[in-house]
Amino acid sequence: MKIVTLLVILLSISYAVCSQSTGKLIDSATSAWPGISLLSQRATNKVTILPAIPANGKRVIVQLQQSTQTALGAVAYYTGGMLIDSGWIRILGSGHRSMKRDLALWNKNKSAGKGFLLIADDAIGGFYVLNTGGLGADTGKVYYLSPKGLAYTSLGTDYDGFLQFCFTGDLDKFYKGLRWKTWRTDLEKLPADNAFVFFPFLWVGDTQGIDKKVRRDIPVEEKYFLLQEEIRRKNK
Repeated sequence: MKIVTLLVILLSISYAVCSQSTGKLIDSATSAWPGISLLSQRATNKVTILPAIPANGKRVIVQLQQSTQTALGAVAYYTGGMLIDSGWIRILGSGHRSMKRDLALWNKNKSAGKGFLLIADDAIGGFYVLNTGGLGADTGKVYYLSPKGLAYTSLGTDYDGFLQFCFTGDLDKFYKGLRWKTWRTDLEKLPADNAFVFFPFLWVGDTQGIDKKVRRDIPVEEKYFLLQEEIRRKNK
């Protein structure tokens, strides 16, 4: 009986701490979300906001310790994720049936201890990361890991600027040479948790052009670890 009573007390304390933490992180009065929502409505690129399940949003911001006052916390709490340009770019939120990955769990076995946070990816298996100290002195800036160059390149902007880039940036220019003739049609069949892999690989220095490459889709997690392995080989 004493053990049961102790467990009840511990669970109550745990719940109270969690609730208190969540309460401090959710601030509707000063949330960054209204501004992000307005920006998405004015976007020149197609933006699809996946609705969030409140319990998932709470879990993710508590795990990340991100307040809704920040753009990252607001996206994690208020969205299940966002699909940009018909799903070419996938911005992570708190998960949705159309994109099951969430910011917290997705990073768990990938970025821990590496000094960055995976925040988005794209259909060709490129990854956007937020520098938390592991990529240089410009903490808070967003980098892009290209599946072609196998290097983290700074976009020179923070998370807020990254959203602006996704909503209104010239994506055709950014992805020049990496979009094939039927990419829009192929994208309609691509799950948001998958990415295309090309043969020969994009990082192989050939001149045949992306339209002539063989492509298929694989889980985006598999593509991430494939890139990490190639980066290790390249840096040996």
